[in-house]
This record gives sequence, C-alpha cells and structure tokens, in this order.
Amino acid sequence: MSETVSAEQSVVDFWFDPTCPYAWATSRWMLEVEKVRNVKTNWHVMSLAVLNEGRDELPEDYKNHLKTAWGPVRVIIKAAQEHGDEVIGKLYTAMGTLIHQDKVEDRDEVVRRALEIVGLPAELANVAHTDEVDEALRASHADGISRVGQDVGTPVVAFNGTAFFGPVITRVPKGEDAGEFFDAAVKLASFPHFFEIKRSRTESPVTEL
Repeated sequence: MSETVSAEQSVVDFWFDPTCPYAWATSRWMLEVEKVRNVKTNWHVMSLAVLNEGRDELPEDYKNHLKTAWGPVRVIIKAAQEHGDEVIGKLYTAMGTLIHQDKVEDRDEVVRRALEIVGLPAELANVAHTDEVDEALRASHADGISRVGQDVGTPVVAFNGTAFFGPVITRVPKGEDAGEFFDAAVKLASFPHFFEIKRSRTESPVTEL
C-alpha cells in the first residue's frame, strides 16, 4: 500500500536498487523536486541482481557486486511487509547514505546500521541471506521494469501514467532547477513516440551530497 497523498498532489513512483549510484543521484533529485513541485514520491524496490540474472558476459567484478546486492533489497522488502511502505524511503536514504556517501562496502554492515538509524528491529537483517522474500522482491522489480522494458536499468520513474528509465544524472539539481528538469523529463517521456536521448558519460555520480 502506498503512502497517503493529498488530493492536490501528483504521485511519482520510483524504483531503485540501493547499491546503484545513478539511482541514488536521481533519487536525491526527486527529493529536491518535492520541495518545488506538488508531487509525492512513492518508493519501490527493483533489483540489479534480478535484472542481470543469466548475463554471463558481465565483468567479474560486477558479478561480485551483484552477489552482495541481494541483501539490502531483501531487507527493505521484509521491512515494508512488516512495518508498512512508509519505511521504504527511509531505509533507502539510510542505506544509500552509508553506501554512496560514507563508502561502507560491507553490505551486512550497511543493513545493520541502516536498520538502527531508521529504528527498525535488528532481526530484519536475517532475511538478507535467504530467499524468503524473493517472490515479493521479483514482483516489485517486475512491476517497475515492465513499464519500460528489459533493456534498461535502475532507476525507473513513473508519473501520470508515463514511465521512463532515468534520468541518469551525475549531479543533483537544486531548487527551481530541479523542478524545471523534472518538467522537461516528464514532457519528453509523455510523448508516446519518444524513446531515447543519450550521450556518453564523462564522469561518475557525485554522491557526496
């Protein structure tokens, strides 16, 4: 169940994997958008590990990364099941801060500390290395990815019936710049025959916000 929003607010649905630095930058942009546009972000889990299943051509270091990416998303799913969807965004912010800003590499430590920060039971971490919630995780992932197709990644953003991958950004716009960027992204994506605009990335996301 999504969080309650006022009748005047528009809802943005945002699918993320907490280990993805690009999703992190885009998610922080959405928080800036909320300050200058009457929108509410509902957070949903998708999984880079699920997305890349069976892709043997991936670099070995990225395969190793994907092995560690299961734990955080499983814990978020379990936390939402037991404590409501409102904890999803809070856990994402806690985990993302630890991963992308504090550079904590041990995902078990990330999970443990994030649960403590948000004030959730420590035993939720037990699900990180089991498949207990994988059916629900895959369902959440499929809900997001089905809106944009299999040839994309995280994040997926849906607004007023329009969904798109990205936008992929490396710096977070602030203030009215964030709002105007949001308006432009929604306008582009709302045209049913628009599919892609892209250029080569020249830098990694600046995650120390």
